[in-house]
Amino acid sequence: MNIQEHISLKEYNTFGMHVYAKRFVSVSSFFALKNILEKEKEVYIISGGSNILLTKDISCLVIHIDIKGISIDKEEENYIYLTVNAGEHWHDFVNWCIAQNYGGLENLSLIPGYVGTAPIQNIGAYGVEVKDAITKVEGIDIKSGKRVSFSNTACNFGYRNSIFKQKLKNKVVITAVSFKLTKTKHVINSSYGAIESELKKKNIVNPSIKDISEAVISIRKSKLPDPKKIGNSGSFFKNPVIAITKYEALQKQFPKIPSYPISENEVKVPAGWLIENIGYKGKNYGTYGVHEKQALVLVNYGDASGKDIYRLAQEIQKEVEKKFGIHLEMEVNIL
Repeated sequence: MNIQEHISLKEYNTFGMHVYAKRFVSVSSFFALKNILEKEKEVYIISGGSNILLTKDISCLVIHIDIKGISIDKEEENYIYLTVNAGEHWHDFVNWCIAQNYGGLENLSLIPGYVGTAPIQNIGAYGVEVKDAITKVEGIDIKSGKRVSFSNTACNFGYRNSIFKQKLKNKVVITAVSFKLTKTKHVINSSYGAIESELKKKNIVNPSIKDISEAVISIRKSKLPDPKKIGNSGSFFKNPVIAITKYEALQKQFPKIPSYPISENEVKVPAGWLIENIGYKGKNYGTYGVHEKQALVLVNYGDASGKDIYRLAQEIQKEVEKKFGIHLEMEVNIL
């Protein structure tokens, strides 16, 4: 096993933070991972690096998950069951599914990161969450080294949340994710406003899963910066869920505040709207700032530190709470 020393992690996090790992190793198999975990007392796991903000060097062994492979478990008339290893790039996997005419993930096109991190955040976009397609998550218990498996229910999925982000954080390494996707009779999710508008532009009335994917890609490219060009981790904050009573009180003061129903008693308020309305959209601090087209995205223009971005995030939290009485929760993991 090739353990390297003093390795820059700039290429392993989408913010492009130039921090160092004292020791670093990339693993390409379950057994290689198991072998290392048996020998190391403390480790830090990294995969696509799309949902982390690194604010300091890492003194313990950093393990990069690079386990590849897609396998078909079984087929039914209308469904295909797949197991995908954690090191597969998410968008590449979605593209592969569309090429095979497997439906269910097309609304999640162009989300950065690896397959193994998708369940942790329960990634979602344009009316779809990954939990809707996941049947099982497999991994390894860091302490015992034993193989573990979790059904969809056991994952305790929530809005941008799961058991892997809560109770099992830093306790389990995800090695593979299983999906149930459609082969025919695809459920087309086009009701999200931006998708409908994009389809109308192209005069598409009966969209295919490929049409939906292309619409989503077009929308994301128009709003979100490419991490390969401008360092970012996509949405930095969760959209807050608040009580309807609180929302109604805010609406009297801010008549244009938007919302999306969650339940009889709760609504979701777009965090981007809140950030924009405290004057932070497009705010530039030279080496870092808030993206000009999407207030939810904090960006590294090249030489910012993780601490710079973190301070900005805390400042935004403070100002939103001061004006609206709403606490914004960070979606990104801070180290």
